[in-house]
Amino acid sequence: QVQLVESGGGSVQAGGSLRLSCVASGRPLRQYSMGWFRQIPGKEREFVAAIRRTWSGDSSYYTDDVTGRFTISRDNGKNTVYLQMSSVKPEDTAVYYCAADGYHSASYSSPRVYDYWGQGTQVTVSS
Repeated sequence: QVQLVESGGGSVQAGGSLRLSCVASGRPLRQYSMGWFRQIPGKEREFVAAIRRTWSGDSSYYTDDVTGRFTISRDNGKNTVYLQMSSVKPEDTAVYYCAADGYHSASYSSPRVYDYWGQGTQVTVSS
């Protein structure tokens, strides 16, 4: 099993930047494909970004809303995955979750393929 702990959330003004971190413990992060999701009250959890292990290395994927503004990366030596958020907008306000998928599913945007989740970190963007 792997345990995930997010950090780095907080309040930021529109146009600013924030970096979220997700530290894994229990098993090496390199064994997993990782995703970031977000959720606001009353809505379903929404895919944000994923970094997926393939035979040729890591591939990154983003939802259209954040393409060009957010960057997902990983540091296997630190057992950490990051979400660099830039040019944030009020509509980015949500609780952000990281998740781990041990089977490297091609359905990386579906929450159902992820086996492990962190507790979430709140991001609030003010206009």
